[in-house]
Amino acid sequence: MFYDIERIRSLGSQPCLVWRDECQSYEELAGAMQRFAAQLPRPKALIAVEAAAEPEAIAAYLGAMAAGHAVLPLPAGDPETADRLVSRFRPAMSFRRKAGTWQMEEHQGDRAAPHPDLALLLSTSGSTGQGKGVRLSAAAVHANAASIADFLRITAKDRAALILPLHYSYGLSVLHSHLAQGASLWLSNASVLDEGFGAALAASGATSLAGVPHHFRLLEGAGLGEALPPALKLMTVAGGAMEAAQVRRWAGRMARRGGRFIAMYGQTEAVARIAWLPMERVGDHAGAIGVAIPGGELALRDEQGREIASAVAEGELLYRGPNVMMGYAEDHRDLGRGAEVEALATGDLAQRDAEGIYRITGRLSRMSKIAGIRIGHDALERALAAEGVEVAIWGDDRRIVVAARGPGRGLADRAARAAGIGPGHFEIVPCEVFPRLPSGKIDYPALRSLAERRSAPGVRAAFEAVFAPEPVRAQDSFTSLGGDSLRHVELTLALEAELGGLPEGWERMSLAELERAPLAPSGVESELAVRGLAILAVVVAHQTLWPVYGGAAAMVLLLGMSLAGSRWEALTGGDWKSYFRPLAGVLVPYYLVLAGFAAAWGQVPWASALLAGNLALTVPETHLMLPYLYWFVEAYVQISLLIALPFLHPGLRGWLRRAGRFRVGLGLLALGVGLRLTLPELWPMGGRAQFTLPWVFYLLGLGWCIASAEGRGRKAGVLALAAGVLPMAAWLGGNWHGSWIKYMSLFALVPLLLYVPRIAMPRPAARAVMLVARAAFPIYLLHRLVPEVILPAIGLGGAGAWTDALAVVGGIGIGLAVADLRGRVLLRHRPMRGAEPLAAS
Repeated sequence: MFYDIERIRSLGSQPCLVWRDECQSYEELAGAMQRFAAQLPRPKALIAVEAAAEPEAIAAYLGAMAAGHAVLPLPAGDPETADRLVSRFRPAMSFRRKAGTWQMEEHQGDRAAPHPDLALLLSTSGSTGQGKGVRLSAAAVHANAASIADFLRITAKDRAALILPLHYSYGLSVLHSHLAQGASLWLSNASVLDEGFGAALAASGATSLAGVPHHFRLLEGAGLGEALPPALKLMTVAGGAMEAAQVRRWAGRMARRGGRFIAMYGQTEAVARIAWLPMERVGDHAGAIGVAIPGGELALRDEQGREIASAVAEGELLYRGPNVMMGYAEDHRDLGRGAEVEALATGDLAQRDAEGIYRITGRLSRMSKIAGIRIGHDALERALAAEGVEVAIWGDDRRIVVAARGPGRGLADRAARAAGIGPGHFEIVPCEVFPRLPSGKIDYPALRSLAERRSAPGVRAAFEAVFAPEPVRAQDSFTSLGGDSLRHVELTLALEAELGGLPEGWERMSLAELERAPLAPSGVESELAVRGLAILAVVVAHQTLWPVYGGAAAMVLLLGMSLAGSRWEALTGGDWKSYFRPLAGVLVPYYLVLAGFAAAWGQVPWASALLAGNLALTVPETHLMLPYLYWFVEAYVQISLLIALPFLHPGLRGWLRRAGRFRVGLGLLALGVGLRLTLPELWPMGGRAQFTLPWVFYLLGLGWCIASAEGRGRKAGVLALAAGVLPMAAWLGGNWHGSWIKYMSLFALVPLLLYVPRIAMPRPAARAVMLVARAAFPIYLLHRLVPEVILPAIGLGGAGAWTDALAVVGGIGIGLAVADLRGRVLLRHRPMRGAEPLAAS
């Protein structure tokens, strides 16, 4: 047995439990187990242990089992639920933390008398203490630990990151299976969202991490999806259905790093795990539960309770194996009963395909029968999720309630189409946050209790306004929605006003995580500050002779950062709608400006209309192209198309995805340097070459590298590359003082963008900087209207300091006014009308 004291002692100084800055060896654990066991009564009794992920609690849990007692794990840090469980099942003793210290308490009165085979009593509802008690034998617990260690190939060299609660069967199975193999465990009491979790995970030396689907959404939100420690080679998910697309995404990530991602299915009634999906089957069976674990057997039965023999079938899922429970327990009087279950009826509907792969299709207890049609709530949730709406569904044979995170317009009609009944049978309830159990599953009873509560739209409304008309779901983040630099500034301002500040890394947080995350100190993101400085430099340089060169070049650098930061997922996922969507925000106002010039000139500037005005095909004096300053839009579109080209081929796209953002950035930088050294020489354009893609593409590559450089080594490497590339550009750009000012100014920005994510400043000043950054594109498009159209029209044309000042201030002002008007229009947009959304507290 994995909890045998002598077996554990035989492993000697081998590391076992890593906690904080301490490492407890197997020999030390055996001693702690023996000391705890010596305090326990005779004969066999039920011992309650607060299941904290701490060495004291684990030693008590294992020591009680080693002494032959049955153990009731109590939820850590939840005294009310623990008291209910103690009152209900009446253990002889409890080991709990009170007033900050671990204490043993002996209980008086009528005590439970456990059956000789009973080793573990788990609850099916860890959040309330009111669920069924699950009676598990020592043989079942041991068999499941051995089976899991077998199919996961756990060895003594492995170390698990334990982020699951230990009163939950999945968390216990991680503990059991690793102890069975002499492996070690890192005990993390931190949330995935806690600051420093990624660094702590890396420092722990963990080789595996087990979580529920919600944990993996949190990892995405925390920006760890692509930044996992190199040592992590195994990730497992169970405790609920993970979307097929997410299974493929995580399996792909792990495959690229030479690791494995294993999706599993289980129930407390079988200790923990029943089925698993081998990684090689993810490609064609993502979302399936797979095959039975070693030593187990899956089967299906029909509504009459008969087993279905045909190879391809659907019915209630049955499981047989040595890890099946002895039976349920309602209270302490049931603990003396023996084994009563041979085959576990899971209560889940499942399909079996011709290859013997099983897939869950619904839950028998979560069904409605309306108009003679059986409607599975789980199946309906999945159908609506496939349309981009995260929902939680419950109901009866009269109505079905759909709690929805995100826009609810037309949802009743979509649900009706998916279910095959009329929309009048559905009630749509907007919901901000789904309450969850400790396992990460949706807490449906708690959600139903929120059905009458209402709150303001808040964060979601800001996202919906900025991304309208695209639907916004609860699990969406700025990055997953394909946000671009223009939306970034707009949303930053809206969220700052809504939340009073923004947390670090908010772009990758889901809406729910964003509402709960701690706020960053007052200040402004360096990228936004640079954007504001860049557009100010552009306006001043266009109007005066001041040597403030490099504003447009800085904007190309920022474009590279934006593409790497917010559109990498779209590129590697082949999501071209998301990738190209930001072009509309640039091209629509650009073509409005072009239409204005066409009306004034009486002819269409065709070269600019075709986005080729920067290729020196003609000059603005012919009115066949716009003035030179609009070259940036043309280069922006050309760059976007060039970046997309290699990702169009699925095979090459997969190779680039495996290479990772940073290596792709290095490749883009190398390509850009090559273009800069060759094409301007082969296609001489004189001074107009500075408007072309070959002249600036390396800046985009440098910006991409800045955004994707993680860790000291990569950041230092990017700084070193900038130290070589930018002086080269200054020399190639004419080797005059203006060229050196321009490129050395850019070089000064590189360490700022690499090492200073946020610049501290008072909130009013930060908001002013953000307003200018938000208006950067309107300022760029419209600022020359002031000196060239407006001032002459009112008799203030000509040169001079006052004219320059009016031109600069007016150009910035007109852009600010247009941006403010656009922001007001956006934030008046409310896709959801009528009922206010629920908010879980």
